Parts: sequence; structure tokens; C-alpha cells
Amino acid sequence: MEDKLTKEEVLHVAKLARIDITEEEIEKYQVELKQLLNEVEKINEVKGYDDEILIAPWSDNTTLRSDSEGEMLDPKKVIENAPKHSGNYIEVPVVIGESEGA
Repeated sequence: MEDKLTKEEVLHVAKLARIDITEEEIEKYQVELKQLLNEVEKINEVKGYDDEILIAPWSDNTTLRSDSEGEMLDPKKVIENAPKHSGNYIEVPVVIGESEGA
């Protein structure tokens, strides 16, 4: 079994992650990523491993609160308490499309 990935495989992973890496990092990740993949591959070696088995750190005894109707808020008071509003609408900052690379 190889003890490192090819340069092309590391570059492919970097492209998927949308990161630029240097030649030194490529050499480093060729070994480190292969070690990680070898550890993940050990899961397939477990006897009795089955896709139908799900092991979770909790039990399925969740208790949810009951959902009940509450008193309707007065729209005028809600608008008065909003930092910015326009007519009957509350103004909020634009979030989509403002980050770099979006």
C-alpha cells in the first residue's frame, strides 16, 4: 500500500476545498492525507460492520414541550420597536452576496 497520495490527488482535494497550497504543503499533505485515509479505511475492517447499524451518543427519549397558541403581537408596537422600518415592513441588513467570493 502506498504511504502517500499523488500530487494530483492532493491538488484535487485542495481545489474541492477552494484553497491554494504551496509546493511544500503539497508534499506535506501527500503523507498526512494518506495517513488520514488509512485510518478511515480501518472502519471497513471491523467485523460485523453493517450499514443498517447506527450508533449514536444519545437515546431516543426526547421530551418536547407542548406547542400552544399565544397572544398575537400588535403589529404597530412591533414596528415601533424595530430599529429600522419602512411602512409595515421591518428593514434588515442584506446578508446574501456581501461576502467576498460569493
